[in-house]
Amino acid sequence: MRHTTLKRTRPAIPLAAAALLLPLALAGCGGAAEAGDGKHVTVTVGYQSKTINTVTAGTLLRSLGYFERELRAQGKRDGRTYKVAWQDYATGAPITAQMVAGKVDIGSMGDFPLLINAARGKQLHAPTRLVSVTGYNLRGALNTIVTKPGSALRSLSDLRGKKVSSSVGSASDGTLVRALQRAGIDPEQGVHKLNQQPAVGASALQSGSADALSQFVAWPGLLAFQGKAQAFYDGGALGLPTFHGVTVRDAFAGQRPGVVKAFLAAQREATRYVQRHPVDAAERVARATGLPAEVVYLYNGAGGIATFDPTLKPQLIAALKKDVPVLRAARLTGPVDVDSFVNDRFVKAGYGSGYATAVRSTAHPSADEVWLRGEDRTHSFADPAALLRFVAAHRASVRAAYVADATTGSRWFAEKAVWVHDGGRLLPFVTRATADAWTHKHPGARTIGYPAALEQAR
Repeated sequence: MRHTTLKRTRPAIPLAAAALLLPLALAGCGGAAEAGDGKHVTVTVGYQSKTINTVTAGTLLRSLGYFERELRAQGKRDGRTYKVAWQDYATGAPITAQMVAGKVDIGSMGDFPLLINAARGKQLHAPTRLVSVTGYNLRGALNTIVTKPGSALRSLSDLRGKKVSSSVGSASDGTLVRALQRAGIDPEQGVHKLNQQPAVGASALQSGSADALSQFVAWPGLLAFQGKAQAFYDGGALGLPTFHGVTVRDAFAGQRPGVVKAFLAAQREATRYVQRHPVDAAERVARATGLPAEVVYLYNGAGGIATFDPTLKPQLIAALKKDVPVLRAARLTGPVDVDSFVNDRFVKAGYGSGYATAVRSTAHPSADEVWLRGEDRTHSFADPAALLRFVAAHRASVRAAYVADATTGSRWFAEKAVWVHDGGRLLPFVTRATADAWTHKHPGARTIGYPAALEQAR
């Protein structure tokens, strides 16, 4: 056991997409976001406080003040005074609208919205560039489909004819589309898709007007933590990377390259903070967003679902190219030249000769962790059985326990996981479907409840 300490040609746009893209038409081509008289410059940053895999370019970065610090240093070099205007949005679509209107300089969003950002920027002659990554998961576990607790739905085939809430144009909708296709279900005709914002979809699930909800971080984890949902499909089962990244107006980057460098330097420092002080980082984000710290840590912790790393890894760029056909099929965008959208020169400059090594690294700590009440550190374990023994011995003081799915590696709350007893092993799974697949292939393996798993681990 080890400890993680606190010290450490424009396409036709369907009605489903019109609501997301209408602000673009209304915004027009307004004035530059960078305000000032040349000596006094305001840099506008659009971020999503509750899309917590963007925190190193948004919520956490803002709370730490690193960007402002870097800009003060930049000001000493160029004789200007810089101010940051932070603008918080619920999704990536309005950030894109403001960027192509010239009213936001730097923005962060998920991979599917990034592609729409690239397409709309080119279409409206206001190009943008992807300059860094915030958080990623190489298997796609940042997105999850959930159902109500106790739902009779067990596999994707059970979704035929059901009402599924999703946000069209988001990466989580891409997960839904791909999962259904793999199950031989037409994503448009096989289910009744409800195009809804995350909060609306969560309400629909609770009221029974939706049978399932496909969403991105942190909604699935939040609803599960609150006892309002159970995981139905683990996005990690797709084996396709998902990530969030930072996009910059190309004109702004050309005019103020020093500011872009300052932002990425600050983002890198915020990334180091998450890695060295994961518990405090989770608490900071929780205070800023109102999300439970336990949910933030599920995704952003030392062994969290997200790996924080600003480098533009080839696996992520390749995944972005595979996302384009999904968006085109939904008529949300036309062709996207991903290679021209990606601009790695700024992040490479920040790393210097160390970039080649950093871009190859995908190291990630153990996902099996326990967070005890009153402690500013977590306890990490090499296997789920060891974690269960620790939980059983500290049951009254456990704040949260996290385990990795035995097949996908996706992290989930231990008490919300589906447990399987297989010989001498106790194995956790995010969903009933993955647990069923395991027991089907392993004669003698059986599903047990969490209390039984704790008892057997003693």
